[in-house]
Amino acid sequence: MIEDGDFMKKAYRIKKDDEFQRVFKKGKSFANRQFVVYILKREDLAHFRIGLSVSKKIGNAVVRNHIKRRIRQTFHELNEQIVPGHDYIIIARKPAANMDFHEIKKSLMHVLKLARVLKQGQKR
Repeated sequence: MIEDGDFMKKAYRIKKDDEFQRVFKKGKSFANRQFVVYILKREDLAHFRIGLSVSKKIGNAVVRNHIKRRIRQTFHELNEQIVPGHDYIIIARKPAANMDFHEIKKSLMHVLKLARVLKQGQKR
C-alpha cells in the first residue's frame, strides 16, 4: 500500500525515455476517447509505476500540468484498486483538456476496467 506522503515519489514514476519505449513496444494498449493507457506487467515490481504524456497539441503548459495533476490524483485515489506490478503509461487525448476531475477519474476507470487492471468489488 502506498502511504499519502510516498505517493508519486520517484519509485512510482516512469521518467526515462527508454522505460517509456519499453512499455510502448512490449506493453498492451487500451483506449477510449480521452485516454490511451499502455500497460506492461513487471514481475520485479511490488507496486505500480505511472508515466504521463500530454502533448503540446492539447494546450499550453498550464493546461498540460493541470491534466497531469488530475491523472496523478486519480491514481492516488484508486491505488488500492489498481493491480500492482505493472508499468502504466497514460496518454491524454484532446477531449481531456475540457474535463473536470470527476470526468477524468471516470474516464480513466473506464480504460483501466477495459484493461482488467482494476480490482472488482471495491467502490469509492
